Amino acid sequence: MIHAVLIFNTSGIARLTKFYTPLHQSSQTVIQKIFSLISSRPAGLCNFLDAPELEAFIGPKEEVDERWRVVYRSYATLHFVFVVDGAESELGILDLIQVFVESLDRAFENVCELDLVFHFDEVHHILAEIIQGGLVLETNIEEMIFQVLQQATKTRKDSFASANPLSLGVGGLGPRGGNMKTPLEWLTGKLTGVGTR
Repeated sequence: MIHAVLIFNTSGIARLTKFYTPLHQSSQTVIQKIFSLISSRPAGLCNFLDAPELEAFIGPKEEVDERWRVVYRSYATLHFVFVVDGAESELGILDLIQVFVESLDRAFENVCELDLVFHFDEVHHILAEIIQGGLVLETNIEEMIFQVLQQATKTRKDSFASANPLSLGVGGLGPRGGNMKTPLEWLTGKLTGVGTR
């Protein structure tokens, strides 16, 4: 099971945090501990490590020989980190990180740290398309991007309509603005004499 998905930059500032397991301590202390584990590792070592230090933060495992594992991958200035248990394959999680990054890259057209900051809702939506409740749902990038772009288009349209009620006529005004005309309709009516008082 996947217990946490984290993205933070090289300074340790979290850009995405999603926990699928209740924490015994604050999320900031967990993020700092995971960042200290990853940042102290040389670049030549593998991208996953056993992390018995996390038992104090997330909780002990039921089986004695099973431990928390941190699987991570670094891209430019960002670290993508998954905290998993022994039921997950480390190589499978590395592949899942690659799918997540490629999905972000396609959604934002060359993703960068600022995309994660300013479009955090879309990032969470992409993550929710991939993982729900700590279990992997979808790994087909084309299907995920189709769903994400469809949702983003709907959100932008709704946002535009509510911010600019005159642009679409009825827009987001509800029942009071139901008979309101667009500026072009109003002007046309004034020029032709239709709609005068």
